[in-house]
Parts: sequence; C-alpha cells; structure tokens
Amino acid sequence: MEVYYAIVPCYISPRFMGSGYKTIPSGGITSAKGFLAGAVHAGIRSEDELDLGILYSEAPCAAAGVFTTNQIKSAPVIISQRHLANGRGQAIVANSGCANACVGEQGLADALEMAGLAAAKLGIPLEDVLAASTGVIGAPLPMDRVRSGIREIGLSREGGHDFARAIMTTDTAIKEIAIQVNTGEFIIAGAAKGAGMIHPDLATMLCFITTDALVDARFLQSSLLRAVEISLNMISVDGDTSPSDCVFLLANGLAKNEMISFNNGEAFRQALNDVCIYLARSIARGGEGATKLMEVTVEGAKQQAEARLAARTIARSSLVKAAMHGNDPNWGRVVAALGRSGAELVEERLDVYLSNICVMKQGCPMPFNKEDVRTALATGETVLIRVCLNLGTSKATAWGCDLSEEYVTINSQYTT
Repeated sequence: MEVYYAIVPCYISPRFMGSGYKTIPSGGITSAKGFLAGAVHAGIRSEDELDLGILYSEAPCAAAGVFTTNQIKSAPVIISQRHLANGRGQAIVANSGCANACVGEQGLADALEMAGLAAAKLGIPLEDVLAASTGVIGAPLPMDRVRSGIREIGLSREGGHDFARAIMTTDTAIKEIAIQVNTGEFIIAGAAKGAGMIHPDLATMLCFITTDALVDARFLQSSLLRAVEISLNMISVDGDTSPSDCVFLLANGLAKNEMISFNNGEAFRQALNDVCIYLARSIARGGEGATKLMEVTVEGAKQQAEARLAARTIARSSLVKAAMHGNDPNWGRVVAALGRSGAELVEERLDVYLSNICVMKQGCPMPFNKEDVRTALATGETVLIRVCLNLGTSKATAWGCDLSEEYVTINSQYTT
C-alpha cells in the first residue's frame, strides 16, 4: 500500500491499518466525492508560502468536531463550536501564520468575518462555515489580506493538496491520506498539520477529515470522539497544548450508501480510527526537529485508562526523548517515567523492551549488548518501546518523537 503526495511526504508505514481498505494514489482531502478545495499565498505568513485555504462540499454535510481543552481558546475555535451546535456544516476556511488568539473581541469579529467571506463566496449560510487558524498567538489577523485572499482562491478537485499545504506552519512535510472502504463503497480522507506544541488532549494541530459516506450526525460525533481518543490524543512532541486545536469531520452522503448509524457503523468506525491514527503518527514523526518516530506500547494494565496514561507519560518524557535521539539504551528513564505516570504497577512484574530487545524482566535488569541496542534504535523508521505491566489485559499505544537540538533552535527563534 503506497501513498503519494504533492510535496515531500511525511510517510508512515500503514502496517497498523485494517483490511478492506485501498489507499488512493495521490489521494487527499478532496478525494471523497463532492469535495473541492483551494489555497493562496495571502501574505499572512512572511514566507512566500500558501497560507489561506477553503475546503468546500458541493452538498450540505453532517459535521462533527473536537476542540482544544486549553482554557485559552482562539476566536475561530469559539466561532466553530457555535456553528457546529446543529451538527451541520459545508465548508472550512483556514489560515496559517496567525492563530487569531488572545486578541480580544477583535479576534471574534475577524473570525466571524473570515467565515462570512467564505460563506458569501460559496453561496451558503454563515453557520455552515467552520473557521480555523494556526500560527503566532497574540497577533491580529491581517484582514485586508484575508479579504483579498479569499476572493482569489479557486476551488477544484485537485486543490486538496494546496489546502493541506496552506495549514502548515513549522511542518516540514504535508500530512494527508485517502482510503476507499469496502471496495469503494465510500471514501474517508484527511489532512492535518502539527509539529510543535503537541501533547495529548489535542495540541497545536488542525485536522480535517472528509467522507462521502451517508452518516447519522450523532453517530458521526460519537465516532470522531472515539477516534481522537486513540489517535490524536495519544501523541506528544513537547508537552504543550495550544488555543487553536480542532478536528473537523464532514460527511456529505454523496456515496449514496445505506445510512451508517450505531447499529451498522463498525466498518466506518474502524476506517475512521485508522485514518486518524495515520495522521497522528504523521504529526508525531514530523515533530519540530524530530529525526525519528517513537511508538510506546503499554500492555497488561488493569484498566484501559491506566494503559493510556502510562503510554502517554513515557512518550512525552523529555529524558526518554533525548535518550532516543542519541540512541542511548537508558531504559531506566522509561521505568522512571512509568513510575510517575500514576498507573498501577508492581515493580517485580515489569518487563521492558527497546526495539524488541528485552532490557528488563520481572523488575530486574537483563544482560544485553549495548551496541546491539544502539544499532536497533538507530535503524528503522520507528523506535519501539514496549512495557508489560503483567497485571491485566488492557493495552494502549502512544506516539512521540525524539528531542533534538533543532527543536530548541526552532522554538528559540519562533517570533524573531
């Protein structure tokens, strides 16, 4: 299974994906029937990059959303939460380069105007437009550039790749995927951005998902919440969250399938889970300054919540991340992070593996060749960390990335 991208890909092996899917070559957010998109360089970012885009469905959609848990929320998040209250939507307007956060009432007025400009351009109700912004906090949107930019955006089936580029900030690669489900019965596609301020319970990321499946609105929201919990809420780059995070899912029903709901939606849920996991792994792999993806699996917990807590704590540990950057088999850092996670454990039952090499068994160190482990950590696309608590049957996986000097460089010069 291969995925092709418009620019340098953030390729993540789809080995975790279920059966019954076919990846669409050159697929992206507009691969589902009836979706169009486009983007321009409006001058919101100082770099000569695409920074303003629109995603549009030719038919009204059932819509679902998940938002940041940060108590400081950007103006577009507040506006989009209001617009999603009726479970409907038809378009997304998004920009990079400015978060439109912490600028008072003007921010709300600007977010509402941005959505209104898109609505007028598309000839749809204002309430059917969702807005998203990402970038520097504390700066007002340059609305003169937004106004002219929205006028210039052209929409097409091929414009999804440009839309995915327009939401990037410090991302170094585009993050998108599209799959056909059940031999083409319907398509689920997605695009995401995120490289820094990434932490469980959402982070500095935007994630947009489209499908041409006909889906009940309540089931759509329920499915998105579940998918986010095991994917985008299980990644960490640096332990920080932001005011701008949102995940939107639009379903326009143009595949004309039987209505998917709670009694027949398992295949849809599994496909949505896998699309979200793919995008989550892509975000973690493309973290600021990252050179490798970390995958942390905790097995044998008494409860699912404890497995998730333990996996997320290890994945976000700065000491673990630094050790993995240097290919240092310092498994004590993994155990120390586990011990402060709050998950129930019994030291005498712990097993720990680094890249499938056992370094701790039943709470005691195992003899191993350091150079063999260093080589294992240095090779392959993913560093695997596995912890077995041996107390129950619950299991969870979290994703992160190594911590490099480049991360410090990026974030010490972000506004200068």
